[in-house]
Amino acid sequence: MKKSILVAAVALSALFAGSAAMAQDTGSLSYNLELTNNYVWRGVSQTNGNAALQGGIDYKKGMFYAGTWLSNVDFPYGDGNANTEMDLYLGITPTVGNWSYDFGVIYYTYPGSGGDAIGELKAAVSHPMGKGTIGLAAYLPTETLESPYYEVNASYPLSSKWSVSGAMGNYESAGYTTWNAGVTYNLTDHLALDLRYSEAEKMPNNLFATLKASF
Repeated sequence: MKKSILVAAVALSALFAGSAAMAQDTGSLSYNLELTNNYVWRGVSQTNGNAALQGGIDYKKGMFYAGTWLSNVDFPYGDGNANTEMDLYLGITPTVGNWSYDFGVIYYTYPGSGGDAIGELKAAVSHPMGKGTIGLAAYLPTETLESPYYEVNASYPLSSKWSVSGAMGNYESAGYTTWNAGVTYNLTDHLALDLRYSEAEKMPNNLFATLKASF
């Protein structure tokens, strides 16, 4: 899994670097790396309660973005052959006054498992709330264009180091609601520790910590 992340990172860096060399306005690349004791997505563990190493690369030019993100997985349900998740996404982030929008498409793939990619259309909006931010997001399956996942989320800085955030959502296609709340501490400008609690109906509750590096 670590080798898969490294190979993908090198390949995408070379791709974007080659494209940027031919353009006057090159845009920018950013990278992220995370270590968590439990990969939780929409209230459900994707690693059967175990740890995950995750990482991604993002390219941004103006309001356009594209990127990829990888993690090890160990599903307690569904396709037991999957051990790696690789997400591919792109979109635009227009702003109108104090309103920030995000329209994009995401594909969740599981290399080597033989399973099909799962696609979602994304539409999100956020707005300042004092020093913090409140937002809404909806994710619509590309295959059926029905039964979306949607959530309301918010974040608020307590100081230059501490912030709190949370979200509440409903997953129509899976038939459950979920929520999470947590606190983040910025160890440095590029390193943060997040401690979060998550609940989902009829599923085990999750308390997990994530160390996040961005550069």
